[in-house]
Amino acid sequence: MRNNHEIDYHIHGEEMQYVEIELDPQETAIAEAGSFMMMDDGIQMETVFGDGSMPNQSLMGKLFSAGKRMLTGESLFMTTYTNIGQGKKRVSFASPYPGKIIPLDLQELGNRVICQKDAFLCAAKGVSIGIEFQKKLGTGLFGGEGFIMEKLEGDGHAFVHAGGHVTKRELQPGEMLKIDTGCIVAFTRNVDYDIQFVGGIKNTLFGGEGVFFATLRGPGTVWIQTLPISRLAGRILSYGTYKRKEEGSILGGIGNMLDGDGW
Repeated sequence: MRNNHEIDYHIHGEEMQYVEIELDPQETAIAEAGSFMMMDDGIQMETVFGDGSMPNQSLMGKLFSAGKRMLTGESLFMTTYTNIGQGKKRVSFASPYPGKIIPLDLQELGNRVICQKDAFLCAAKGVSIGIEFQKKLGTGLFGGEGFIMEKLEGDGHAFVHAGGHVTKRELQPGEMLKIDTGCIVAFTRNVDYDIQFVGGIKNTLFGGEGVFFATLRGPGTVWIQTLPISRLAGRILSYGTYKRKEEGSILGGIGNMLDGDGW
């Protein structure tokens, strides 16, 4: 028996996916602002403080829980979508960039999953979306985007988004995986997370992003993405700010004209 709303869903698409959630009468889904795509008539939208997982919480409690979400860069508010009509209704949420949507059944995953702060897309009402501090010194100093993460708690379905291809690893007790911090999408509650320094003067001078990486130690499940949004944004930014000398003066001029730079 679940305490959270029980929802049915279907994920559509390949590279630019969206999740279609089917709501029975009075069932509700919650989502971040900006993820909404479309919905049937008969679904009521409402903006709420935080995630709405504790409807009887005091105003100060709601402000405090919603304020904590600001530390992860998220909004104070979330949007609820409730079926107030007759029969089943559908609401859809789209991924913000190319990648995959990962469905998480929190009841089967120990009722808590830790994820990157920008990974959450939507969930069944009752799922709590909070923050997870990594208390270890190394994580705090060098974890970057991995230091403050989101935690999804409850027994309902939640959906997170990842960039590029997604792979799932099952770690055995004591098994350790070394990974770029940005490539972590989510992991289950029993996985131990830390940041490790790669020693050696060659690594320090020439290793670039390899100087620090995350270590994930089992047991538990880890979801990994091949294209973190920060890496994609960095490549796009660098491409737009340098001259393509390798193309030569003639081809370079033609290329700039095709790009609109020569007009």
